[in-house]
Amino acid sequence: MHINGRRVRYAVSAVAVAGVAALALSACTTSGSTGGSTSAKGGTVTVAVVNDLTSLNSQTPQGNLDTNGQVGYLDGSYGTGFQYIDNNYKIVHDDKFGTFEKTSDNPLTVKYTLNKDDKWSDGQPITADDMVLAWAIASGHYDSAKFDADGNVTSGTQYFAIAGSTAGVDSTDFPTISNDNRTITLKYAKPYVDWELVNPIAQPAHIVAKKAGLSSAADLTKLLKSLPKGDPANPQQPDPTLKKAADFVNTGYDITAFPTDKDLLVSSGAFVPAAWTPGQSITMERNKYYAGGLQPNVDKVIFRIIPDANAQVTALQNGEVDIINPQASADTLNALKQTSAKVLTGDQASYDHLDLNFGSPTFQDPKVREAFLKTIPRQQILDSIVTPVNPKAKVLDSQIWLPNQQPEYGNTIKANGSDKYGKVDIEGAKALLAGATPTVRILYNTKNPNRVDEFQAIQASATKAGFKIVDAGSPDWSKLLPGGDYDASLFGWISPGAGTSQIPQLFTTNGGGNYNRFSAANDDAVKTQTTLDKNELTKLEMNIDKTAFSEGYGLPLFQAPGVFGVNARVDGVKYNGNQNGPFWNFWQWTVKSSSTSK
Repeated sequence: MHINGRRVRYAVSAVAVAGVAALALSACTTSGSTGGSTSAKGGTVTVAVVNDLTSLNSQTPQGNLDTNGQVGYLDGSYGTGFQYIDNNYKIVHDDKFGTFEKTSDNPLTVKYTLNKDDKWSDGQPITADDMVLAWAIASGHYDSAKFDADGNVTSGTQYFAIAGSTAGVDSTDFPTISNDNRTITLKYAKPYVDWELVNPIAQPAHIVAKKAGLSSAADLTKLLKSLPKGDPANPQQPDPTLKKAADFVNTGYDITAFPTDKDLLVSSGAFVPAAWTPGQSITMERNKYYAGGLQPNVDKVIFRIIPDANAQVTALQNGEVDIINPQASADTLNALKQTSAKVLTGDQASYDHLDLNFGSPTFQDPKVREAFLKTIPRQQILDSIVTPVNPKAKVLDSQIWLPNQQPEYGNTIKANGSDKYGKVDIEGAKALLAGATPTVRILYNTKNPNRVDEFQAIQASATKAGFKIVDAGSPDWSKLLPGGDYDASLFGWISPGAGTSQIPQLFTTNGGGNYNRFSAANDDAVKTQTTLDKNELTKLEMNIDKTAFSEGYGLPLFQAPGVFGVNARVDGVKYNGNQNGPFWNFWQWTVKSSSTSK
């Protein structure tokens, strides 16, 4: 199960990063023209992406990477199914895949019904058993774990590890299943603000059952129905079969080469993974069994792994790729405008940020946290990375809202304490350190030019105050992020642009994206999921924002600008600033065939 848009969670992004509330797109601009051809069904579209594939399950903490999620968007393991989020950040139901409706407000009750033609890519039917498994993964229903301040399990059992949060879905009991095994009904014990984003499709239950030693999906459902709800106050011994199932879901889809185990490729979406050459390309082919409403016109989608923005532009110009979504820069935009490609630009539902690790001995002292944040040259970073693309851009001063989310952004920056870090204050940092010279290890993506620039700027500035900055950057940064073996991290969040479930993901103590082990905003973050009154919800969000600055959570840097380049042979690509990038409407893409006269 995901809350649509990667559990409405943030996705780690190499290109840039994320927003929280629904965003308004800036107007797209286009250049270039096409002609002399007609659109036809079939063909291949090749898209350049920054990150390589690491997992066929983007719903785990270590799998929470943009490329993994985009592959999941095509194969149905994330972001599509009962609904998707469009480029206006609106929820669109896919009634050809299945229907869902709220049947009661008190208690909140939602009914999901699959269409009878829905099948997995191996020809097996998609049934209520699959939805029950997705519910078990998302709800944390069977967990009895207690955690320490670093997020480690100290007692009991955590079965499924998810990148998002169980908040909201955790108030549901075992689903009611229809006699025809096509419908489930979820009843919530508490109100849930994002109920319409819950999409109960994840991994295939018949495959997970097989890996757990069971003979069928029905047997897995029978097992789940027989087990009690987990109780952290009275934990029981872990069920060995469920533990096998959970271990497979948690890590069994993590890959370093194209799987020889075809079970890992079974998909519910419009495409199926067909090939992967690490560091080079990922190939997706049409799922002949897919019966949903997002039927693609093209037969094949190829991801080309090209981290460098200039190399992406060159590949587009040479016809090696059809679509690019590079990090936006003045050089990139100028180079694109010199080509015949169509150029689409707009804001991204994303932001770059520096997070301090609250599990690190270095940052246990709040004075050290404040001192370090006083050295961060945010304006310098903005001027070097964003201003050449968007001269009107300003330093980002909220952990919750983006500048185009008004009036909330304008109101929060007046009250959240971000003005304390409005300018670099080396002398103020020195006074707080009182002669101390703390060592700070900073994790970042060494293959991302923007992150390299950010690190170098921070290193130069913080050193002036007495900090010893250690380069902990790595090309495997996303795999290292959950482990916490660093003092600070530089990366980006990119959002689906709808819903609020990303808040507990980041700010609850055990949130799947709380990599920096921050707990001070936990109570308010939990309340956001059951607060239906918009004014009260905004108050909670503003309080979280204020807490993040007062406790030294870290600093937001900037909202990322976005750019797509599209060559003349592909039609249907539209700008989208959320985590799905150009893939958001893959079913509308068509490939032009050259006209010939007779």
